Amino acid sequence: MDHLEQDGTRPDVQPDWRVHGVHVVRAAELDNNTAQTLGMNRAAAITAARQGAQLLWAGTVDIHAGAATGAHHHGPVESVIYVVRGTARMRWGSRLEFIAEAGPGDFIHVPPFVPHQEINASSDETLSCVLVRSGQDPVVVNLDDIEIESSPQSIEWVDDLHRPSPQADS
Repeated sequence: MDHLEQDGTRPDVQPDWRVHGVHVVRAAELDNNTAQTLGMNRAAAITAARQGAQLLWAGTVDIHAGAATGAHHHGPVESVIYVVRGTARMRWGSRLEFIAEAGPGDFIHVPPFVPHQEINASSDETLSCVLVRSGQDPVVVNLDDIEIESSPQSIEWVDDLHRPSPQADS
């Protein structure tokens, strides 16, 4: 019987790095055939089916000027959104009662099962983001019957390392 390493590989077999190595996905190769939510366009870049990714999914999301997505969550999957262009206004909570904004260069973390809504804060510019998820399943649970809070509470990230901005003290 052949000896296997802890990761399941055989020590005497060198992987074919040409096939099982780095993959570059060109912008023109993004796949729009992925789960969608009203108000946005998702396009997959890195997936199990396309590149053999095992633990994550990555792609882009564009939200049209002035548009807001429907309320939704992604089940047990965590998401990280990186804002490339525009201003993202995020609402979240059981009634979308919390709100925060993120601009170019900012990251947004969406934990599993958190009901949320992405809003393009600009009425004349597309909001463009990079999206990375912790799993391969294209879980999108659209929440069509959620009762939305009319006056959301603005949230600023504050902890021992991140202090409130000066305007938050007013």
